[in-house]
Amino acid sequence: MPPIIALILWLILLLALLRFDPAREPGTSPALWIPLIWIFIVGTRLPSQWLGGAIEIGSGSLEEGNPLDRAVFSVLMVLAVGILMARRFNWMKFFSSNLALCAFLFFGLVSFIWSDFPLVALKRWLRDLGNYFMILVVLSDPLPFEAVRTLLRRLCYLVIPLSVLLIKYFPQLGKQYDMWTGANMFSGATTGKNLLGVACLVAGLFFLWDTMIWWPERKNQRTKRIIWVNFALIIMTLWLLHLASSATSTVCLGIGCLAIVAARSTFGKRHSTFLKVLLPASFCLYLVLFYGFDMSGQMAGAVGRDPTFTDRTVIWKAVLSAHTNPLVGTGYESFWLGPRLDYVWRFVIGINEAHNGYLEVYINLGLIGLALLVVFLFTSYRSISDRLKPSSSLSSLSLAIWIVMLFYNMTEAAFKVHPMWLVFLLMTLAVPEPAEVRLEDMSVPENAGASTPRYFSRNYRPGKAKINAVPRGGPQSLHEKKGR
Repeated sequence: MPPIIALILWLILLLALLRFDPAREPGTSPALWIPLIWIFIVGTRLPSQWLGGAIEIGSGSLEEGNPLDRAVFSVLMVLAVGILMARRFNWMKFFSSNLALCAFLFFGLVSFIWSDFPLVALKRWLRDLGNYFMILVVLSDPLPFEAVRTLLRRLCYLVIPLSVLLIKYFPQLGKQYDMWTGANMFSGATTGKNLLGVACLVAGLFFLWDTMIWWPERKNQRTKRIIWVNFALIIMTLWLLHLASSATSTVCLGIGCLAIVAARSTFGKRHSTFLKVLLPASFCLYLVLFYGFDMSGQMAGAVGRDPTFTDRTVIWKAVLSAHTNPLVGTGYESFWLGPRLDYVWRFVIGINEAHNGYLEVYINLGLIGLALLVVFLFTSYRSISDRLKPSSSLSSLSLAIWIVMLFYNMTEAAFKVHPMWLVFLLMTLAVPEPAEVRLEDMSVPENAGASTPRYFSRNYRPGKAKINAVPRGGPQSLHEKKGR
């Protein structure tokens, strides 16, 4: 098939999915397109790269950035802030509910004081603040549950088929070549095989979770179409993940899928406490085996990787040998600048991250920043655990994303401007699902027919709001405004 025909067919398919999507959620705000564009850029390529710019990682480009990229991010941030102001977002309630995250962000802000590149550190912190504005635009939507679901679905609709198109019909964009061996590396719509693996990881988890949510209603015609669309995207995702050959994303997808299945299973619903303990305990066991018994080489071999985790151990030793301030680090996103970058490149050329999220935080923000991050991870898990109950639907995906984030950052750095971090924030800061109440416990309008569902959102008030049904066993909805 000629590439131009394939491009036209992809565009028609994309428009058809967005316009006639059987899983389309009515009532969500058009403002969701703003965070969607932001996350798409973060998860694929910068605007300058989409327009044909080279992927530069030299010390000069890392310090200066690109004017076009800055302009695009700035416009999106202004729009997001405008949306939050128009919605009268309750900032004080957000701060009080997320003290650990706010403390982590505040320490990152003040760290520009001791950075060797204070202006660069401050600009990067302000840019990264846009991540949180985008997440809050989604979560402040009048229908937050539907907004989260719609955003993830649209993101997958954009990235997965586009990656297939670029790899098969535009290899000059969808493939790269190893600078040392010349071997093919499939990148799809992203800038590298690891980012393509992340896209597949997020898509795989989302479509498995979404399919399990809809499965009890599978005899319904609309639900059948949704499930078929999910299956088609799952096949594309697995094919891309195979091409990407990203061991980290593959292992994390398996872990996340197990977590979703366990949380949605009858056993998991009946023994939720056991599940809450098992997941963090499994990560602790991994740490003991990895560091305590030095079994990293055996673990790498078990997933088909070399004992150095593709030279990651060399990177870790080089980064630690730079001898940064152990307490406060080098300042926000300041390690990979100037002499330190040149020093690490003596050992491994062309890298600009530690390939370990915890180590990345340590070299930039020191032990204080790392401790604040750990506190945030702990509080986020406690919040997710509180929402983990048989009637919950979003919390099973949140649980999977949380445990995946812990494992993923062992060999990749994602506690920064990264698609995994954005999805993690989306799940962690999600508005809790409202409690369900029985119909007999509520005042029901006299004209309510026999087909009125048995369960409703607690915010229902006869004569003042639309009845927001929550079908038993089927997909749930959030139909109340939180944090205004």
